[in-house]
Amino acid sequence: MGAILEAADDAFEPFLALCAFAGLRLGEAAAVQVGDIDFLRKRLQVSRQVQRTTKAGGIEIRPPKYNSERTVHLANDLVLLLAKHCERRDLWLFEGENGNPPHQNTVGYRTRRVFQRANVTGLTLHSLRHFYASALIAAGCDVVTVQRSLGHGSASTTLSTYAHLWPSAEDRTRKAAEGLMSAVRDQTASAG
Repeated sequence: MGAILEAADDAFEPFLALCAFAGLRLGEAAAVQVGDIDFLRKRLQVSRQVQRTTKAGGIEIRPPKYNSERTVHLANDLVLLLAKHCERRDLWLFEGENGNPPHQNTVGYRTRRVFQRANVTGLTLHSLRHFYASALIAAGCDVVTVQRSLGHGSASTTLSTYAHLWPSAEDRTRKAAEGLMSAVRDQTASAG
């Protein structure tokens, strides 16, 4: 992920960071307005998305997919990156043509160029959302927390996509046994 962010220019790095560290979909990230970010509370309100229309370069602003309005809790470093980026913005966090937010074609083109410069193959912008989800799971977040963070309509959607990433009962048993064995060895070593 570091190579991807380094390959991005200063104006596009925050967009990629929102997808990778807040789990936003392309259209959701494109539709973020400066006022959606609560810098003091370190959170972002996802309340709209950009959809491309059939008209060349046309966009439509609508509610997020599957009514997935939500509050996303932001990492401190992401808040700092967004704050720096906001210094140059009025309404839309990211700008496309004619003062509108960017649309899918523009973002897709820029993403492919960044991935190429970073020498990353086999990934899409949506892969950054999966990166975020897998990091939440690895950190021990439960299904409902991941569901809400991603804006999935149900926990079953989250499970059908990410169930293989949660530790199994065998994994938890093994980890507990390793902790027990380590504690016993530490007691024995300190007693001797």
